[in-house]
Amino acid sequence: MDLKELIAQNNLLADAGGWITQVFIVVFITLLINFFLKRLLNRLYAKLVQTRNIWDDALINALRRPLSLLIWVVGIAFAAQIVEQQTHAAIFAAVVPIRDVAVIATITWFFIRLIGEVENNYVTIRERGGAAFDRTTADALSKLLRLSVLITSGLVALQTLGFSISGVLAFGGIGGIAVGFAAKDLLANFFGGLMIYLDRPFQVGDWIRSPDRDIEGHVEQIGWRLTCIRTFDKRPLYVPNATFASIAVENPSRMSNRRIYETIGIRYDDGNKMRDIVADVKDMLVNHPDIDQSQTLMVNFTSFGPSSLDFFIYTFTRTTIWTEFHEVKQKILLAVQDIIAEHGAEVAFPTSTIHIPEEVLLKTEPADNPVKPSAS
Repeated sequence: MDLKELIAQNNLLADAGGWITQVFIVVFITLLINFFLKRLLNRLYAKLVQTRNIWDDALINALRRPLSLLIWVVGIAFAAQIVEQQTHAAIFAAVVPIRDVAVIATITWFFIRLIGEVENNYVTIRERGGAAFDRTTADALSKLLRLSVLITSGLVALQTLGFSISGVLAFGGIGGIAVGFAAKDLLANFFGGLMIYLDRPFQVGDWIRSPDRDIEGHVEQIGWRLTCIRTFDKRPLYVPNATFASIAVENPSRMSNRRIYETIGIRYDDGNKMRDIVADVKDMLVNHPDIDQSQTLMVNFTSFGPSSLDFFIYTFTRTTIWTEFHEVKQKILLAVQDIIAEHGAEVAFPTSTIHIPEEVLLKTEPADNPVKPSAS
């Protein structure tokens, strides 16, 4: 090996050692920046959590992980560019577009996390303060914002990679027709979910039922395609959103009162006591604290039944809670039973009376003249 070759080899090793050192320094600095920045954000978040304002800690909490990823993306991309300048490898030509897409993805991740944090904080504030709010609307707005962020990020990423957005939108318009025919049920469910969010016939937590279908339970989740209803036997029922556009839905959770409508019969022998019984039952309901006096209240003798004289009770309770309603109804019925007993009457039950004419006599054999069996 001559002197020139030795000098050239030493220069090559020196150059290789130089750019390797640069790569190491870039990665090391990236690691240090990420380490100190994470500690800073963690301490800042711990202090902001203790303050009354929960929006600032939502911002910091949403920023921590995406910012760490962004630092590594920029650092690794810078180190890869150093390697590209020295090696001229074709694979490193993709570093810049990958870096740009990764930065867009990181920013998108931050906004999606921020939307989620804001939604959670909003719900927390409302629940702690006991203020009325529509959780379904908050969930719908959160989903719409996430969808908007994803679509916008996708278009920006395509523009960054050199694709024409106008061409993509035109292709999407033409392809949307074909997709619409192929996925009409999916689109029907999507717009059905949109109508639920706009019309709000029910929201998460409501008890709903349909007289048209065997659907009854509490709404657990309203998605863009399916609505999850937890039935009373604790089974999840998944209903496509398009179904709600063609059926009637009752929402008992929004009722203002619950109705007591009962028919009670007394014996025909106690008919002269009917007037007093009806008056006392009505007076009891008028003075009952669990009965809403602003609603219709009726107690009237209504019919001559097959085996009873019937009167009915028609009134409304103040509570709409199902368990409390049955407690109130039980108290009312027991009070009615006591009033009937106080008047010396009885609650009737189905009976039948057979009248036998006096001319009909039962022919019996005398006991001292038994019938002898005939001999065969």
